[in-house]
Amino acid sequence: MSAEIYRDAWGVPHLRADSVRELARAQGIVTARDRAWQLEIERHRARGTSASLLGPDALPWDRFVRRARLEDTARRCFEQLERRDPETADWVRAYVDGVNEGLADATLPLGAPGRWEPWTPLGVWLGAHILFAGFPAKLWREQAVKHLGEEAVGLFATDGPGTSGSNGWLVSGERTVTGQAVIAGDPHRFIEDPGVYQQIHLSCPEFDVVGLAVPGVPGIAHFGHTGTVAWAITNAMADYQDLYEERLRRTGAGVEALGPDGRWTRASRHTETVEVAGEESVEVEVIETERGPVIAGGPEGLDDGTPLALSLRIPPRVTDDLGFSALLPLLRARRVADVDRAFDSWAEPVNVVQAADTEGGLLHRVAGRVPVRSEASRTRVVPAWEPGHAWQGWHDMPRAGLTQDGVAVMANQRGPAQPLGVEFAPPHRANRIAAMLAGKGKWSAGDMPALHMDTYLASAGPLLDHLAALRDLTPRAAELTDTLLRWNRRMDADSEDAALYSAVRGAVVHRLAAHPAFAALTSPPAYPEVLLPWLGLLPRIGFALEHLLRAEELYGIDRPAEIRAAVEEVAAGKPPAAWGETHRLYPWRALPDTSYEKHDEPGLSGDHDCVLCTSAVPGLTDLAARGPAARYVWDLARREDSRWVVPFGASGVPGSPHHRDQLPLWLAGDLVPVVTDFEQLSKESDV
Repeated sequence: MSAEIYRDAWGVPHLRADSVRELARAQGIVTARDRAWQLEIERHRARGTSASLLGPDALPWDRFVRRARLEDTARRCFEQLERRDPETADWVRAYVDGVNEGLADATLPLGAPGRWEPWTPLGVWLGAHILFAGFPAKLWREQAVKHLGEEAVGLFATDGPGTSGSNGWLVSGERTVTGQAVIAGDPHRFIEDPGVYQQIHLSCPEFDVVGLAVPGVPGIAHFGHTGTVAWAITNAMADYQDLYEERLRRTGAGVEALGPDGRWTRASRHTETVEVAGEESVEVEVIETERGPVIAGGPEGLDDGTPLALSLRIPPRVTDDLGFSALLPLLRARRVADVDRAFDSWAEPVNVVQAADTEGGLLHRVAGRVPVRSEASRTRVVPAWEPGHAWQGWHDMPRAGLTQDGVAVMANQRGPAQPLGVEFAPPHRANRIAAMLAGKGKWSAGDMPALHMDTYLASAGPLLDHLAALRDLTPRAAELTDTLLRWNRRMDADSEDAALYSAVRGAVVHRLAAHPAFAALTSPPAYPEVLLPWLGLLPRIGFALEHLLRAEELYGIDRPAEIRAAVEEVAAGKPPAAWGETHRLYPWRALPDTSYEKHDEPGLSGDHDCVLCTSAVPGLTDLAARGPAARYVWDLARREDSRWVVPFGASGVPGSPHHRDQLPLWLAGDLVPVVTDFEQLSKESDV
């Protein structure tokens, strides 16, 4: 046969084929075999038909997808890909053929799988990343500025509850024991079971690459190692999506929108039907102005009567390009220069890229497409009828070098992407990684997992400073305070002190969120449900607590009094158990499982601002829905000394021995060997 499937001891698929096209087909087949239900879910999510499968809980997503025209955008991008890059378009078709071939033999919980179209992988990619840049944060800023003033933008600017981040670091050959570079890190995303990343090995006469693929998308986009060059990414935290407030009116012929030239212009309009399992179908009105699709409100306003309509402008809708032309060149890369050229075609999400090759080449750059437009467009919702908010071309992507000690660290902080963004992650993770790397002269690939698992919480400082200033506490509260001031600031699963800190932090967040100064922010307008995570006051205060406690003045709030009350409240209650008792993994499951309970998953170390970023929502829940969706260490000296791990396993099939076999390693910070020698693998089948 022209393609073969092998497996290693962890069930990771290793594919070998006679051609690039046959390899893509084999990747589609093996992904369908390993992740059939996940692929079916992603196909529905890309089309806005998931409620037909999952019921009314999925309806808000389907409404958003229909109104945002994601399926139409994916179709247009594929049609453009066929015109601009027919080789890549044919490669995507081969992958889709493989998916359909693999799904033909699949047995799914809720019926037979549907058929994938050539554009479906683009729809999967778009659906996975449409909220990545966090454009709903602009809605939060509108509310915050309206009720608190302009200073609220900076005060609440932090890695918000709906965004995703990552750690990544590059250590050059001058700082390693082998004299060759090492790249390591971990992407932070919502933890899904099965996982959002698929360990895979793709081999054909043109290339031999290991890396982390996104199920439903061919190739290896984010993290890969070709033997002579390796690359990795983190979210750049760039702002490249705009929201416009639209003035719409109905006419006898349809809907019109007021433009910046003062003229009313016909908007496209049609209705779509969303099927809902177990309930009546729902009609969705789809309107698109010259700015973009209307994702909230309409001519009659929001559901609560607020006179508002919002359109969304995103680069793929404007350019008909999702950046898929980067994928094949990445697989064919031999040197850093090849990776660099490939990422020139990247579109979204906008990422910081690091790469190294065996000849000493190094790369640290931003990749993606960010429009040039007004400062107001970057930070807020802007009026569509006012001039000055049009896009004026595209930003050149910034580049950065390594530090003087031969390393580069990326952790969503204000780095090379600063000119392109508004909100970035606090610098704690980046600073901590840099400090640990500086503490040792020479590093090896085997040293890197210790950095992955670091639990030091630098952002605890402001709250602990406030605790140190408290006086005249009750005896139990004074004892609690003394305990926390002696605490090593490590969020270890077996630490009672870490649990105590979290309890006090949560009580402070609750008290601030309940303060009358923030009362106007407790009830946002009736925006679509998928946008509401960015508008919740409690999570916003929880993630911005460090800023709120450090500000010179906080809207007249007596912070010492609130913190004192929080300490006394926690001291008067039952002492919290160890941090891992409540800080547990809470993954989203593609497979329906009515027997699942939150306490079924293990306790975790780490916290939002730790390098081990197992992110709960302070004050709301200790459960961690976000965290390292994979870990990797790419060794440029010997690729077989590279390591990787995912939270659960290579297989998405319940009952498979590889469904959850990597979970104990992921919890402990251990990694799985990367095997590339087919002589050490077990052949599964020809395809």
